[in-house]
Amino acid sequence: MMSTSQAAATRDDRPLAIMLVGPTAAGKTDLAIALHERLGHELISVDSAMVYRGLDIGSAKPSAQELARAPHRLIDIRDPAAPYSAGDFREDAMGEMRQISAAGGVPLLVGGTMMYLKRLLEGEANLPSADPEVRAELERRRERLGLAGLHAELTRLDPSSAARIHPNDPQRLMRALEVHRLSGRRLSELWDEQSVKIFPWRTLSIGLAPFDRKVLHARIAQRFALMLEAGLIEEVTALKARPELHSELPAMKSVGYRQVWEYLDGTIDMLELERRGVIATRQLAKRQLTWMRSWNDLRWVDSLEPDPLAKVLKLVREFSS
Repeated sequence: MMSTSQAAATRDDRPLAIMLVGPTAAGKTDLAIALHERLGHELISVDSAMVYRGLDIGSAKPSAQELARAPHRLIDIRDPAAPYSAGDFREDAMGEMRQISAAGGVPLLVGGTMMYLKRLLEGEANLPSADPEVRAELERRRERLGLAGLHAELTRLDPSSAARIHPNDPQRLMRALEVHRLSGRRLSELWDEQSVKIFPWRTLSIGLAPFDRKVLHARIAQRFALMLEAGLIEEVTALKARPELHSELPAMKSVGYRQVWEYLDGTIDMLELERRGVIATRQLAKRQLTWMRSWNDLRWVDSLEPDPLAKVLKLVREFSS
């Protein structure tokens, strides 16, 4: 039997934090608001589109009424012309979490941008800063060789990173090559070398998803149709009218916004917009679920069960005791 002193030595005195993650259209926002109203936990958004002002309909941003019921931190904190990285999110989220915990509250992080969560939990690697000259040279190579050629080069230089980066992801692909040019080392090695630190919060991680994939696909199709009815095209039209915004900005590459931008450019018609919007959202959900399945201590909750809120409240009680 463990002695009292042993029990005290193994007691985890870190403050509590809860992470509610899931694929798009899983019902995370409704559940998070319900948790806030029942427990008073403070909500922090984990969404790479909701950080941008003006990206409301296509990001499924909580409405003004919902935000009045349950304020969300890290929503509407950037202009869409400004970059916002996973590192920026980590810094901002850690600051919000410290503030909440210091006041005796519990941070409740809710969203589906898995890159943000990964960076939050794993921290930063010691990487060289971006270099404009190297980036310009890589841009010239991209024009000459294409993304496939750059991915082949990365496969030769850093197979581990190349296996994790999609050939059509220019931002991550060029960053990995840039790191290799500047440091002479593989990006994957630099990440592997980073010191493993204990996350400052004792974290309950909950994964919300409909266990029936057909239901998720139906929800995605229905939600995209509702976004179009609610004025998504008009929202992107207003963004497109701003001269400083263009289609290569991360904000404008968000799912839904990219497809509407193409429609407004006249390269696709309405039927193709609807088709591509649904397909892109389903692909996003698939990537999110793949990442969630690799999360060892994730507690899964079926959003289709009769009372998912009761299930989550039970998990919180058990974890907090």
